[in-house]
Amino acid sequence: MPTTKRRINISLPKSVNTVLDKIAKRDNQPVATKALELIMHALEIEEDILWDNSAKKRDTKKATYIAHDDAWL
Repeated sequence: MPTTKRRINISLPKSVNTVLDKIAKRDNQPVATKALELIMHALEIEEDILWDNSAKKRDTKKATYIAHDDAWL
C-alpha cells in the first residue's frame, strides 16, 4: 500500500533495540510508532535548545524590553 510518509532505514545497536522493544511493549504500541514518538520528542528538545540559544544572544544589558501584551499583538 503506498504511503505519503517518508520511510527511513536505521540500524540499531542491540542495546537500543532491546530498550525500544521493552518500552513499546510497555506502552502497548508498535515499535515503529514508539520510535517515531521518541524522535518527535527529541526534535522538540532540539528546538527548545535553539530557541534558548537565540534568547541568550538577545539577553544583553542593552536589550529593549517589550511588555508581553505588546509582543503578542
